[in-house]
Amino acid sequence: MDAVTHSPEDSRRRELGAFLRSRRERLSPADIGIATGARRRTPGLRREEVAMIAGVGTTWYTWLEQGRNVRPSVEVLTALSEALRLDTVEKRHLFILAGRQQPERRVAAPEKVDATLLHMLQSLVLQPAYVVGRRWDVLAWNDAAVAVFGDYGLLEGDARNIVHLVFTSPHHRRLLVDWEELARVVLASFRAESAKYVGDPDFERLIALMMRSSPEFRDWWPRRDVARRLTGVKHVRHPTVGAMAFEHMSLSIDDGSDMRLIVYTPLAGQNSIAKLKKLLDKQPAERRSA
Repeated sequence: MDAVTHSPEDSRRRELGAFLRSRRERLSPADIGIATGARRRTPGLRREEVAMIAGVGTTWYTWLEQGRNVRPSVEVLTALSEALRLDTVEKRHLFILAGRQQPERRVAAPEKVDATLLHMLQSLVLQPAYVVGRRWDVLAWNDAAVAVFGDYGLLEGDARNIVHLVFTSPHHRRLLVDWEELARVVLASFRAESAKYVGDPDFERLIALMMRSSPEFRDWWPRRDVARRLTGVKHVRHPTVGAMAFEHMSLSIDDGSDMRLIVYTPLAGQNSIAKLKKLLDKQPAERRSA
């Protein structure tokens, strides 16, 4: 007999139901303050108990666990997450299985680069790299990044920000080949990502500062162009070793934050690898041994 086949949508609904059932059976009535008398044959909570706590109908919730074609709303999924005591990872999994976008709560919490990421950053000896936060502030960097782009440790506050550097730093303007093209893409990418933080005071302060500080920013920002984060090849004109080329990419850090690791890999063209080694050799001994 041929095996029964299910469409991807059917399989997803069945997996959603199985996941809900597994989380329900994991909880005991005592976990949510339900007093029980007689011995229960059902492991964990009953369906009607979950439905009651979440404020949905028992029949409807039963259909959901059975993998029927019902479409829970974002509000219902949130209520079920709370009723089943799901943690952050489990809640995200529930929304994915339900085919819904989880509402994002963007809280401007302090950003901290952990020791593991710092160790990996410093291990990229021949790859300039740095970590940026949600506002594109440079939070950590390695020696190769200092050798090519300059010492971020000499900058403070808003000055240690990628948008601020690109638009207001004379050094970066001279360093970046095709500055205008790159600056337009940087601005469009920043606008696209900052949409999650519209109204955030830190973002508003930075944008106001840029409007005052850069004629190009003041002219281009109102156009509301958006783009994906820039990746590809970046050409620089270093004041010491001349032309260099790097392939660069942005990597998300999967810790729930909006921090990203930006890595530049020197290309063989323009003798970039040898030039980077020369720049690193010229750095002070205390920096190379750090």
